[in-house]
Amino acid sequence: MATIIHFILIALFIFPTHTLSQSNDDGFVSLLLSEKGVNFAKDVLIEQAISSLAPLQLPQVFKKSVRIPIIGNINMGASNVTIYQVNVSSSSITLNNNNTGEISIVASGATANLSMNWSYSYHSWGFFPFEITDQGVASIQVEGMDVKLNIGLEYDGGTLKLSPLKCGCLVKDIAIILDGGLSWLYQGFINAFGGQIRSAVESTISDKIREGILKLDSLLQTLPKEVPVDDIASLNVTLVNKPLFEGSSIGLEINGLFTAKESGVVSKYYHKNLESSVNSPSLQKMLGISLDQAVFNSASDVYFKADSLRWIVEKVPDQSYLNTNRWRYIVPQLYKKYPNDNMRLNISFSTPPFLKIHSDEIDVTIYSDMIIEVLNDDEIIPVACISVIVKASGYAKITENNLGGHIDMEDFDLSLKWSKIGNFHMHLIESLMRTFIKTAALPYANSRLTKGFPLPIFRGFTLQNADLIYRRSKIMISTDVGFTGS
Repeated sequence: MATIIHFILIALFIFPTHTLSQSNDDGFVSLLLSEKGVNFAKDVLIEQAISSLAPLQLPQVFKKSVRIPIIGNINMGASNVTIYQVNVSSSSITLNNNNTGEISIVASGATANLSMNWSYSYHSWGFFPFEITDQGVASIQVEGMDVKLNIGLEYDGGTLKLSPLKCGCLVKDIAIILDGGLSWLYQGFINAFGGQIRSAVESTISDKIREGILKLDSLLQTLPKEVPVDDIASLNVTLVNKPLFEGSSIGLEINGLFTAKESGVVSKYYHKNLESSVNSPSLQKMLGISLDQAVFNSASDVYFKADSLRWIVEKVPDQSYLNTNRWRYIVPQLYKKYPNDNMRLNISFSTPPFLKIHSDEIDVTIYSDMIIEVLNDDEIIPVACISVIVKASGYAKITENNLGGHIDMEDFDLSLKWSKIGNFHMHLIESLMRTFIKTAALPYANSRLTKGFPLPIFRGFTLQNADLIYRRSKIMISTDVGFTGS
């Protein structure tokens, strides 16, 4: 039953709190489950609830003794009463019921099919003592079953707490049909169990649903406090505010910043743009997600401090670029000192890349140092360092449950930082560098960006038909959600 409530939280990326060395009270990822999404969540919940209720054996064994005039006492029994099919004809969900923060779910007009074993025995101790017994199986049809569940949803210091406030099941009609032996003779007697079986069905279903809510609440407290992205970074998914109910939608904010894995340290204090994140009336799909540019810049900062924004280039599409012979007319002194030697490029970012999101595009400025190294016999010789500033524009894209991107170069600037082979003019190597950036550097960067980072969606749920919209400092994702159950 724990899985039947997952979607409401899964779709909203809800995880328990995580204490950071330097805390941020702002939420940089905003989420809104629209009316369409809420209803989808409700349908998934009911579907999963049905699968948890069938088959379900009632724990009771029913016995009854009836005295019949002249005949005497007749002992009857019913056992192994099992629900094997449940169907729900209609359902509804109400958020923030009576402004209490409760979520009410009602399944009405449900039917259920059950099976059971029955037995009968009669003993006569008169002048001619004898015993009559019979047994068989019976099918039970439950009609007009209504189930109502009230769930308490509370913000509790960075996480959500679920509690089953009220859970009730009402069965309006029940019919028992016996099969086996002289079953037609005993139909009236076995019908006497109808009231007991009705009560048992109501209490068993209510207890099963209540048990599922409590298990889910326990599960929420054990979920990972961070979502690992790779060996370097994790995503802080702390809930920072209580749920916001607006009509038939529900909104949440999580911290959403990247942190160094296992340290939980946010190295900068990021400021959130206070512009409204997700507009409920305009959301036509199930789920709206708003990511502030601070999310991406926190990732940039983490990877920079981990010294992972470094690239040793030893192979390029045109390998002649990495031989001093190709540079003989551009930087003659390089070829003169190291004739026909192979080279490699040691590229490292000098500052974390800073990303800005505009209403029509994303731009980023990349500051890097490129050290030209000559491979002379077994020796690696640094000969010059060029500062490379690349101005790029790009876009984000959704691939399955990952958020990735793509960048293109707009312009670049070169300056010589130091040289062991004398001074040389940057305009002489601009053409070569432009070719290198377009044919090697950008394809490499885009191969990494295309993979992206995983959005914190539980297994079994996928984003579908996702649309991306850029607003000032934010990326907005409007998407439907599919449930695969795997």
